Amino acid sequence: MERDWSRSLIPPAVRMKCVVIYWSKTGNTRQVAFAVRDGLVEAGGVVDLRTVDEAQDTDFFAYDLVCLGTPSHNWRPAERVDRFLKDRFAAYRREGRVKLGAPRVPGKYALLFCTYSGPHTGLAEAVPVGKYMGQFFEHLGFLVLDEWYVLSEFHGSEDNSTKGRMGDIRGLPTAQDLEEIRNKTKKLYLDITEVS
Repeated sequence: MERDWSRSLIPPAVRMKCVVIYWSKTGNTRQVAFAVRDGLVEAGGVVDLRTVDEAQDTDFFAYDLVCLGTPSHNWRPAERVDRFLKDRFAAYRREGRVKLGAPRVPGKYALLFCTYSGPHTGLAEAVPVGKYMGQFFEHLGFLVLDEWYVLSEFHGSEDNSTKGRMGDIRGLPTAQDLEEIRNKTKKLYLDITEVS
């Protein structure tokens, strides 16, 4: 029986073209971005890795999978990431790529990741970031595969890294955390491209 690929699955013979875009002030989000990249490469993806500053003219539609990462700043994406998303969205709107009803574009996916310290309200400080970023991709017709929230040290403030709601988060993410992210990314890629 011939497989119906209209459900946005990509046949395994086709290597997905992926881009990992991130902004990082202290290195936490950068570490996660590199773990995501490594998982995609290990799974067989063709991967570009760019900072937000390097990705200003990146066309999301040129990729099968767009991965975007930011730290949570006051339950919002970092200012540079927010500006990047708004600029890309405005350009797509001018080009007519933002469609009423946001119809799915087959074979276009997004993965979002957010590092956070949560000294005041924990994970609740990060979730709005993922939901906010996801709306940009959903409005373009991309299927948001997941939002990952990665607990990370609050560099520059020992109190925020030891006395906040999340407890002692110094040294996070650990090498084990990053390995889990790499493996999770690899599985996500293989699940998308798997033929049942």
